[in-house]
Order: sequence, then C-alpha cells, then structure tokens
Amino acid sequence: MQLSISLPEMVHVIKSLKNDPDVFYRLLRKEITMTTSTLFSYLMSQELTDFLGRERYRHHSDQVTNKNYRNGSYDRCFTLKQIGSVTVKVPRDRLGQFSTSLLPRFQRYENSIRKEACLLYLSGISTRTLSMLSSRLLGRSLSPTEISRCSQELVQAVEVWRNRDLSSESIRYLFVDGVCFRMRIHGRVTMVSVLVVIGVNQAGHRKVLSIQAGDKESATAWRECFKDLKTRGLQGEDVRLGIMDGLPGLEKVFQEEFPKAKVQRCQVHVARNVLAKVPQKCKRVVADEVRSIFYASTQEKANAFFRAFKEKWEKDIPSAVKCLENSLDSCLTFFSFPEEEWISLRTTNIIERLNKEFRRRTKPMEILAGEKSCYNLLAFIAVKMEMYWKNNPVGKVPLSLPFFQTIMRREVM
Repeated sequence: MQLSISLPEMVHVIKSLKNDPDVFYRLLRKEITMTTSTLFSYLMSQELTDFLGRERYRHHSDQVTNKNYRNGSYDRCFTLKQIGSVTVKVPRDRLGQFSTSLLPRFQRYENSIRKEACLLYLSGISTRTLSMLSSRLLGRSLSPTEISRCSQELVQAVEVWRNRDLSSESIRYLFVDGVCFRMRIHGRVTMVSVLVVIGVNQAGHRKVLSIQAGDKESATAWRECFKDLKTRGLQGEDVRLGIMDGLPGLEKVFQEEFPKAKVQRCQVHVARNVLAKVPQKCKRVVADEVRSIFYASTQEKANAFFRAFKEKWEKDIPSAVKCLENSLDSCLTFFSFPEEEWISLRTTNIIERLNKEFRRRTKPMEILAGEKSCYNLLAFIAVKMEMYWKNNPVGKVPLSLPFFQTIMRREVM
C-alpha cells in the first residue's frame, strides 16, 4: 500500500509543528524507538537463523539428529541510552538452546546506563531522587536498590586507586587531617573517622594520597597511615613539611616517621584555642594582635609582636598567653619555606576544603551504608578535586622545574 499526502495537508502539518514543536519531537522519538525495536528483532532473528543453520520455513538436511526449530518469540523490554525503553521480540527455539548475544540474559538496560547512574549518584543525587528521575530521563524507573548495586561495582577500582603506587610522586609537603561520618556498622549507626592525607609535589600540584578509616585522635592510627604511605612507595626523605591541626600525639608520630620534615601547626586552630581562653570583651583586640603575629613579614617581626603581646596580656589572661607561647614555634615554621607559598602553608585550609566537599556530598545521605560505600564517594570527590587543583598549583611554581621544562619542549615540537 502506498501512502500519499497532498500539498495542503503538508502545509497544515508544517503549521501545526510551528505552533507546537514538541509534537515533532514526540513523533521523532516514537519513530526512533520503533525503528530500533525492528532492528533489534531482525538482528536476533538472523542470529537464530545462524544458530539453527537454515532459513525460516526450510528443513534441515538431517531431520533425525537435528530436531530443533523455531518456536515463536516473546516480548522483552530493554532500555538504551539516549533512546529510552524499547520492546523487542526475542526469538525462541523448540529445545531452548538458543541465547541471543545482543541482549545479555537478565539484563534490562545497557551497561552505559549503569555507569551514568553511578556517576550521577556519586555526583550528589540520592538513590531515591535518581530513581524518580530515571523514569523521566530513561523511560524506565531504576530502583534505589539497583542504583546502590551499580555503585558497588566501583569498589574494586576504588581499592586500586587507594592503594596505588606512589614511588613516582616526589612529595615535599603533607597536609593531614581527619573527618567523621555516621556509618552503619553491623546494623548499628556509629561515628567513624577517616584519615585523609594530601601531598604537594615538586610542581606544586596537590594529590590525595590516603583515605582510610582510623581513629583520628589515635597516634597509633596515624603511624599506620604514614607507614602505609611509605609502603606504597612514598619517599620519606623528600617530605619537608607536615601541616596539621595539633591533634594529640600526631606531631610526634609525624616527626618519627619523617625525620627530615618540620611541622607547621594550623594557625586558625591555634587562634581558636587562644581566643577560647579570652573574655568576650577582649576577643576582638586579642584576635587582631594574634593575626599581626601570624601575618608578620618576617619571623623576627613575628617574635617581636609576640613579646609585646605577652607583656601586654600576661597579667590579665595568662592562660591565653601560655597557649600561644606553647604553639608559637610550630605556627611560624612556614617562614623557612619560599615566601610565595606562605599563604598555603600557614593553615590546613587545603585539606579542610576537601573535607568540606566530603561533608557536603554525604550530608543528604545522613548515614553511610558502610566503609566501602564511604570510600566510593570520597574517592570520586578526591579525583574531581585533583582535576581542579591541576590548574591551581600551590604558590608560584618556578618554571625551571623539570615538569614545566617537559611541557615547554612539547609546545616547541
């Protein structure tokens, strides 16, 4: 049968499309879906033909040993990326021996959808929200359980990344800190801390070197973390500075594991400890004077500012003065390093920024499913942050470094 359409009818169709372009898009999607369904059904029919060794309605030459033949078909719904859900006719054979390779058994959508769903989940969309959106975006609803199962497939890749070799990384600075999450362990919800270490290499690029569960208040846990870094190839003699917030025993353990490195205590944490011992009416004045000490142009001026601070406040707030005095040397270690890097070395802001991203992503979940689930999320965020850090090196990195020399040679070539 031949289908024909007159010119007035065509003009009417064009005008209607102008008034409502969505009609055209719906028709186009429907046509693409029908064509895809027809193509899939045809390919699987040809696959069965090849399996049986004969075309439709033809008998096999050996009817005694080969009694298998076509046995109709059944409908199966399969979801394709950028196309949606299509209904295909899967052919069957009488003996049930045929299995199509085009549509994997028990699989209801292609692998790329699984990867995209996992990526959206890691980006911050909860499993319930993603389940609701999937029916609109894919034409088929993915259950929260399916999405969680997809994310579990990343466990092996995440473990490879967490335990990767570090021998090629020449790390000179280490930022260390811990962050806590609510996890479900053995059916009970508990707070679990995760130890995080960021390294800065010779080119000024930041790398997340370690993400592992452990008590952040425990010196033993930090020692094991540092030993793990060295076991994976980190050159301890290259490390020159560790920036931390003064957790109990951490500085001692760090210096024992990296004897050539110095310790820089976070000035923000020290300032908070000092101000906690100051009466409310004096906090603003004391804060300004502490800031003058920390942001002095030279170490000599910083020490002079502290002596003046001590002379002024030792009688009224001796506990605050003593607190600052005990931490002063560790707070001014950054003066021993290049001036252009001081702003990055004074505090643990670099690692605090990463921890903030960790908390922002996990906040909608409230409770993490376990340690592996936590690693999946944190590893994704860490890799994403590393991509951002590539364009923002620490300090003004000298162009004489081998890293930049290699880039310039490539550009010349």
